[in-house]
Amino acid sequence: MKNKNSEEIKTHKDLECVVIVKILSLDEFAKIIDHTNLRPNATSSEIARTVKEAKIYNFRGVCVPLIHVPLARKILQESDIKIVTVVGFPFGNNPTEIKVRESQIAADWGADEIDMVMNISFFKSGLKDKVLDDIKSVIESSGLPVKVIIETSYLTEDEIAEASRLVAKSGAFCIKTNTGFGARGVSLDDVRIIRDSVKEGIMIKASGGIKDINFALALIERGANIIGASAGVELYQSYKKILEKRL
Repeated sequence: MKNKNSEEIKTHKDLECVVIVKILSLDEFAKIIDHTNLRPNATSSEIARTVKEAKIYNFRGVCVPLIHVPLARKILQESDIKIVTVVGFPFGNNPTEIKVRESQIAADWGADEIDMVMNISFFKSGLKDKVLDDIKSVIESSGLPVKVIIETSYLTEDEIAEASRLVAKSGAFCIKTNTGFGARGVSLDDVRIIRDSVKEGIMIKASGGIKDINFALALIERGANIIGASAGVELYQSYKKILEKRL
């Protein structure tokens, strides 16, 4: 491990490789995390706890179901933590009109960003123009920054690359990998393929099954700009321990 004045930090081995990432301060690491609670059985009090945790740790954002956006707004008033909600979640096969209405409600209720699921069925059917129109309609109707979830768990490597390029054309500011409700969570290869496909022109949010700090750091090293995780607090505490060991 390099000395504490180094520009890089090595973590433990992850997936049989040593991960090397630029050192982030604890505050910088927190501002990569979208702390998340999208469990269908989460109670209002559990959602409130998630939002309060985001406030305590000063995370980048908190991602909650649309019905809980007003609650999050009440807790986070006068805060710069972004309220993120989901549209067309988790399957993406809602009619565009429904997604548009959801996005308008999100804006009206005080959301700061939308994570929408692309129409995976249309994409797999080769109806790429309809997929693009669906995304653009949500972006234009809400006026909010939009991340598009391509759900890599249902796509081949070539399809991940193609979907990434399509999202980059849409006007969305970010490609999100997974819903957490698909066949699997995010992989390192998912992020690598997306970054290779769109280079630096668009942000990447890695999400789905991220519970280990070494995995999170590996995803950042591959090119993820945002980490979406229900384990935001655990990741924060684990990264804090890594930094403390360097002192």
